[in-house]
Amino acid sequence: MNSGFGPLSPASSPLVWEVGALCKAIGDALQARFNPVAVRGEISGFSRAASGHCYFNLKDSSGQIRCAMFRRAAQLMDFSPRDGELVELRGRLGVYEQRGDLQLVVESMQRAGQGALFEQFLRLKASLQAQGLFDEARKRSLPRMPRGIGLVTSLGAAALHDVVTALRRRVPHIPVVLAPALVQGPQAPASLIAALQKLYALGGAERTRSGDEVHLDCILLVRGGGSLEDLWAFNDEQLAHTIVQSPVPLISGIGHETDFCIADFCADLRAPTPTAAAELLSQPREVWLGALGLMQQRLSDGVQRQLDRQQQRLDSAVQRLGRPSEQLVCSRNRLDREAQRLRHAMALGLQVQRQKNQWLAQKLPQAAKLILERREQHLMQLQLRLQLLDPRLILQRGYALLTDADGRPVTEEQQAPPGTALRAQLAKGSLDLTVTPPRLL
Repeated sequence: MNSGFGPLSPASSPLVWEVGALCKAIGDALQARFNPVAVRGEISGFSRAASGHCYFNLKDSSGQIRCAMFRRAAQLMDFSPRDGELVELRGRLGVYEQRGDLQLVVESMQRAGQGALFEQFLRLKASLQAQGLFDEARKRSLPRMPRGIGLVTSLGAAALHDVVTALRRRVPHIPVVLAPALVQGPQAPASLIAALQKLYALGGAERTRSGDEVHLDCILLVRGGGSLEDLWAFNDEQLAHTIVQSPVPLISGIGHETDFCIADFCADLRAPTPTAAAELLSQPREVWLGALGLMQQRLSDGVQRQLDRQQQRLDSAVQRLGRPSEQLVCSRNRLDREAQRLRHAMALGLQVQRQKNQWLAQKLPQAAKLILERREQHLMQLQLRLQLLDPRLILQRGYALLTDADGRPVTEEQQAPPGTALRAQLAKGSLDLTVTPPRLL
């Protein structure tokens, strides 16, 4: 069979991409390699659209990059950026697929001044990443029903109260083994390392005063929010190596949702807050209500991201036209109305579902618990079967899916006489082929 791209050999023929697929692949590569990213430079061409989104270039003596700061992030700024101002940005690199442009989606902006410490953080992050400490392949999934939880934090920290309160409210039957440690100051890294090693030394089990054996299936490393200097103890290189040596999955819940430290990248999972870290290990009887809330949040975030993308397209069209036309104004108004209707429908649906689940929980608490446990096991089995049936797994082993010009699968030689045009779907991309007569030896 010959490919549809001439006589070049397979070794010299490059993969043919669709434009949109190539832009998406580049965006995914940027996401995996760089994000989150911090950069410092001078603002140029700053403008704020009617939607509240901000657009500008960030440059220095050797280069520049296009930046977009959506309204939600722009509202959090405590100053008004101006051209020529030196700033430090945190955000995520991506590709604006409509134009194929590299852009930085800015999540926060501040005037330059705290860059030295953050540059030290970036250097250590790059070094540890090169050593493989952040590899996703080594990270483990969390236990669905932990028998015991290890906890490392300060005895005087608000994070301790938050975690204990969440666990007592949701899973009071699960024992917690506390290893206290300093979480701030020069002595904090050594104290955190000692506390973690104490939990590691338990060998996965410890006996309580009553003689019961506690099996530690997961460890929480938590601390409340603070400045970069306050959280600096969690950017220690030796602590990073200690975290990856954990015999059980380790969750980091350090600072607020926007705070990142080296410990977060080394942990098996990063939680946005200490309370969220505790909740990841505890599923209460209202688990389906929580699942519905999570689905609503994900759907809302997805809708908001789509609205941001569409709004950015409108902003770009406005800039090209010089001023908004009546059609663009109508489109923006219609988009806002549809977004409001969607949010209202989601909220109403969630409220009705929550009332129904609360009635069921009050009516049949024991029966519901048993049914949930059985269905959870059944779902896990179905998920495993579904994963095994995923055709992409077969394609990734080097196989290809052949279809004729009408898109029908080709499974027999009689379906493809010489001269037939075929398409071979690979794990990444596809090839157009033509069947040739067999060669006579």
